[in-house]
Order: sequence, then C-alpha cells, then structure tokens
Amino acid sequence: MGEVHVHEFMTLDGVIDAPTWTFEYGFDPQMGETLAAVTGRCDGILLGRVTYQMFEPAWSTRTVEDDPGAPFFNDTTKYVVSGTLTEGTWRNSEIVGPYDPERLRRLKDEVAGDLYVSGSVTLVRAMLADGLIDGLHLFVYPLTLGAGPRLFTEGAAPGKLALVTSESYDNGVLYMAYRPQA
Repeated sequence: MGEVHVHEFMTLDGVIDAPTWTFEYGFDPQMGETLAAVTGRCDGILLGRVTYQMFEPAWSTRTVEDDPGAPFFNDTTKYVVSGTLTEGTWRNSEIVGPYDPERLRRLKDEVAGDLYVSGSVTLVRAMLADGLIDGLHLFVYPLTLGAGPRLFTEGAAPGKLALVTSESYDNGVLYMAYRPQA
C-alpha cells in the first residue's frame, strides 16, 4: 500500500492560503532538494478541485527549464477529488469523484508508489480526520497573517504527530516532517 504525503507552505500562525506571501523569502535551493525527495517517491498527485484549478494554469505550460518541478506536475497522474468536475483538462488527470475515504484507501492500494498532496486544504483536513495521511511536510515561514484558512481548525479532533526530521534554511523557513502517532 502506498502512502499519502502532504506538502504545505504555512505561516507561523498556521495560515496555508494561496502562498503568495512566500515570494519575499525566495526559494532556498535546499528547499527544492527537500521537495524533490518528497515528490521523487510519489507516482501520483492527489488534489482537491480548487487547488487543481489553481495549479493547472500555473504548471501546465512550464518546462523543466522554467522550473525543475514542472515534469513532476505535468507528467504525473493527477487524481482530483471533486463533486463538481466531470472531466480533467490538464493532461494525465483523472477525476476521482466526491470525497470518499474508502475510495481514497483503494487509490492508495492502486497507485504503485506514494501520493503527493499540496494545498487542497479541505481535502487534507478530511483526510487527516479519516486517518489517510502518512506524512506531513510543512515549510513554516517566519511571518504571521492573523487571518486565513488554517490546516488545523478550531474544533478539529486532537491528534499526535511524531517528528521525522526538521531543517532550517538561510531564508528563515523551517521544514518539519511529521508522521501520525498512534
């Protein structure tokens, strides 16, 4: 059975909204190496509808010369959780249908390697609640926004995570990888 690994950019106060606020910090090359290690073991990308619709115009025309991550996003099969989309418009896209934890468990079995998730906050929250996430890869930026969507909302079920690794970068960003703790 494959695993689901979630990657998020977030602020110190937990906001994970569209991360345009990351631009002023630059992208440390070591961050790229860390992301490449996460995506390198993934044979599928799992996205919610909103993130899919944001990623498609941002990634579909990029080449490896533009961004080393472009081949992963364009060539890897994208599984889209959506109750409204009926057809994928970005190559290698498959609409999974509305959120169904049993369907996602089967998908973990069907995909040869792991599944990568980025953004997709509604999907990630549901998968966390249903115990479907095997790894959280958080890049925490040294700022607070005070408001915005958060990964862990007030009223979410308590849970424990085990730290797998952490790194700090010259731009002030802290990377933390966690696994659910039983």
